[in-house]
Amino acid sequence: MTTTVATLWKKSRRWLPGVLISLVAIFFVARVTQWEDLGPALRLFSPGYIGVIVLLTLVFLAFRAGVSRVLLSGRPKLIDAFWAINQGYLLNNILPFRLGEIGRAVLLGQKTGLPAAQILSSIIIERALDIAIAATMLLSTLPLALEMSWARPVAFLMLAVVAAGMVCLFLMARYHLKVSAWVDKLGTRWNFVGKWVAPQVRSLLTGLTALTDLRQFILALLLLLTSWAVAIGIYYIGLLAIAPAAPLWWGVFTDAVLALGIAIPSAPAALGTFEAAMVGALTILGIDQTTGLAYAITLHFTQIVITGVLGFVGLMRQGRSISGLFRDLQNRKSAA
Repeated sequence: MTTTVATLWKKSRRWLPGVLISLVAIFFVARVTQWEDLGPALRLFSPGYIGVIVLLTLVFLAFRAGVSRVLLSGRPKLIDAFWAINQGYLLNNILPFRLGEIGRAVLLGQKTGLPAAQILSSIIIERALDIAIAATMLLSTLPLALEMSWARPVAFLMLAVVAAGMVCLFLMARYHLKVSAWVDKLGTRWNFVGKWVAPQVRSLLTGLTALTDLRQFILALLLLLTSWAVAIGIYYIGLLAIAPAAPLWWGVFTDAVLALGIAIPSAPAALGTFEAAMVGALTILGIDQTTGLAYAITLHFTQIVITGVLGFVGLMRQGRSISGLFRDLQNRKSAA
């Protein structure tokens, strides 16, 4: 009995911090919401708004599939990349540890014959660029949201830092052999670097090799930026339902805050952190918390349903089940 409890604790402690963060976020949102006003706020989202959001979400997913295909040097078909992305979102919505990213790599690898490690590396690049773009958007709109003119020079400075970081990322990819040799040399001098830093750097550099082709990098970045433009459109359309006079930059600010908010470890489907990020962003913009929660619930539920349905269809096309795939992922995680 004691052994069973110890085993359960060992497994659960890895996802416990994320669940606790989600619970704190849910508690925060629940405290500031006027529940009697939530129903009328939800009814602001007419079928017309929902229809446009659904359509734009499908366009967004198509562009993300294009990004995946380019980062993998055109190896997977666009339709295969599309199903794999939705499979990954589906798994992220129901499984802990962000296993959806690994699941996406495994499933696309089985479909295309590409190594799962190579696909996972391309996903890591995607996520790194996503964070850089989100940070840029937030820094660009934060002075407007806070109405603080003094914040603009600070925002421009941070934008320059983000841009420099992206340039460094490309240079590391271009000269990965020299960087790897330099880190290995440091590892022979300091045990800490050799044991802990060098393996992580080698893993990162392996993923960055997809960026060595400048044309490929630029095309992937353009498709990624286009997908972000579509995402801004999704959140802006939602904002028009609750604030018809909202300027476009509100959509940019909201999308940026959300992207950075759900990057925090949380329960599956970013439950709680999604809603808290949305409510926080809209509160800064002057929208009351109850209306902000209605906005968050509508957008979050719509996205979960769309990616859930498409992900399930994708799994059926490959003859896979969620339970069987979960066992495979757990085995891979244990082996790692």
